[in-house]
Amino acid sequence: MITRLHILATTLLLATALAAPAHAEDKPTEIRIGTQKGGFFPAVRQRQTLENAFKPLGIEIKWIDFQFGPPLLEAINVGSVDFGFVGDTPPIFAQAGGAKIRYVAAVKSEGDNQAIIVPKDSPIKTLADLKGKRVAFGKGSSAHNLLVASLEKAGLSWSDITPAALAPADATAAFVKGSVDAWSIWDPYLALAELKENARVLVFDKDVHKPNAFYIAGSDFVERYPSLVAKLNTTFASEGVWAEAHHEEVAKAQAEVTGVDIEAIRRFVNRSSYSVVPLDAEVIKSQQAVADRFAKLGLIPKPVNVSDIVWTWTPGS
Repeated sequence: MITRLHILATTLLLATALAAPAHAEDKPTEIRIGTQKGGFFPAVRQRQTLENAFKPLGIEIKWIDFQFGPPLLEAINVGSVDFGFVGDTPPIFAQAGGAKIRYVAAVKSEGDNQAIIVPKDSPIKTLADLKGKRVAFGKGSSAHNLLVASLEKAGLSWSDITPAALAPADATAAFVKGSVDAWSIWDPYLALAELKENARVLVFDKDVHKPNAFYIAGSDFVERYPSLVAKLNTTFASEGVWAEAHHEEVAKAQAEVTGVDIEAIRRFVNRSSYSVVPLDAEVIKSQQAVADRFAKLGLIPKPVNVSDIVWTWTPGS
């Protein structure tokens, strides 16, 4: 027999269910963060800022190091890393390849810590002089974009040079031995080449285009844990403010962890930007130009629309 009491109880249970969030966000036990050699990440790790921010939530932070951006994004794509930091080009190649990633924040660079360099006595004086030369770069890296944009500015085509796609360690050896004529590379490798090999800068990023760097997260991670992505962005933004005012601490931490010469690291740190911001129209437009440049040359399998994979972060929300 259905009584008035049963009906009332059923009504209360239904009301409670309807009032509950339809998709309450759960929590992972660990967040895996991918970083590259350099930057302010050694200092952030030493300061335990991320760990302290997420510990009250019962979430551990695991740091995973990569030599450069493309393998880091592949790790995010396959789900072995949740969140990471890369330059402007790796996300373009990853998106064109169908990777499950999202842009979640940006760092606007001044364009001083990536350059095309040549040996100090090289006859190469201008970008036009790269014609017919063997140039090293990391395939799919921000240095790849710098090289393409530089050739474009000089009126040269990709076929006018002999591209040498080399990871940083291999490119370092090739440059020192003289088996490449020029090298498109970022700090701290750039600073080391300047100080140790007296390398001469042909052009910096800022001489050719407006570069940016990005925090990237896996699509599934963003969809499942949006509040955690916002918290990661906010915490890194706070650390960026600290880093801008503590260059020496950032440099010492990086030198200690990486073993790279402290003078090279100081040069790297002093010409770096650490301000973490949402992707605005200017950043998206600049990144789309990078994507269009690679698509035009047929260096990616298909054109991409950058805004399709931008996640909107509203600081303070």
